[in-house]
Amino acid sequence: MTHPILLTPGPLTTSTETKTAMLSDWGSWDGAFNAITASVCRDLIAILHAEADHVCIPLQGSGTFAVEAALGTLVARNGKVLVPDNGAYARRIFRILKYLGRQSVVLPHDEREVADVERIDAALAADPDITHVAQVHCETGTGILNPLPAIAAAVANRGRRLIIDAMSSFGAIDIDARSLAFDGLITASGKCLEGVPGMGMVIARRATLESSADNSASLVMDLVDQWQYMQKSGQWRFTPPTHVVAALRAALDQFLVEGGQPARLARYTENCHVLIEGMRALGFKTFLPSALQAPIIVTFYSPPDPSYEFAQFYRLVKERGFILYPGKLTTVDTFRVGCIGAIGPDILRQAVDAIADALRQMGVRRYG
Repeated sequence: MTHPILLTPGPLTTSTETKTAMLSDWGSWDGAFNAITASVCRDLIAILHAEADHVCIPLQGSGTFAVEAALGTLVARNGKVLVPDNGAYARRIFRILKYLGRQSVVLPHDEREVADVERIDAALAADPDITHVAQVHCETGTGILNPLPAIAAAVANRGRRLIIDAMSSFGAIDIDARSLAFDGLITASGKCLEGVPGMGMVIARRATLESSADNSASLVMDLVDQWQYMQKSGQWRFTPPTHVVAALRAALDQFLVEGGQPARLARYTENCHVLIEGMRALGFKTFLPSALQAPIIVTFYSPPDPSYEFAQFYRLVKERGFILYPGKLTTVDTFRVGCIGAIGPDILRQAVDAIADALRQMGVRRYG
């Protein structure tokens, strides 16, 4: 059976080498497995050039598990978090903060507007009780890329702390801890590193982590406890996702051979260019202008044709070998196509052809 290619923001299509790494079983307390975990953490820190001041804490679960763990551990119980909101994942952060009982302030933006540095700065100036800013780097709901370096500078200038949701940007978009201050950065195994889902990672400032004991109200999501246990024993506190860790080790090896973050960005950028060029040639319109588009996932307006219906469109494209993603906007009808994973531009050209063929079968004539 040939499996379809995932044009999604994670899970995503992985290489044969990454899949093969999951064929072996590992003992969770075995020294060889613990060495894999340690090597993965070292490489993740190195991608950010964060060796001097930061540590990596892996956590079982999806990326959202790690976001909740970071917010619950790194933000004191009496802290207050500013959330610049220009998409679904910022709103998820706000929802998590409500569950955690942390004070929060939402700074609303349009979904086609990058997080505004001046408005963030003004909000911090107006409210001295705000202790943190939680910023989504690439808002995967639309594909927009927020200006992280400028935001980080504004937060630091106000003496506040920054927590970054880099779920769909880490490994592809440059983030350099030597010039960008943050207390915590969150990513996951199944995104631009091209591993499989099941593991979140928080790269935290060591000094902040060491001062965050007793912040977490959850045992399993207490990053301090997880880190301290790993430092003492080299082991995970609770049963680790062994196959996921092994797959990520293989994926990181391929990442490094490819040329690291610059090479991955170059490939994804070409994927994105080919996709958008092909879809626009068919008549599709992108939700975002090119200047705001990250080369991670692209949101397209659905065809304004009475013959179009997403469920049928999805099924027909899947029959042709590709899995798309539904839109995540509430105001307009859209769908999304990912540019990431172990794929190149030829795959995106084939995907555009499959989309066109599926819509012809549906009788769709108006694409945009």
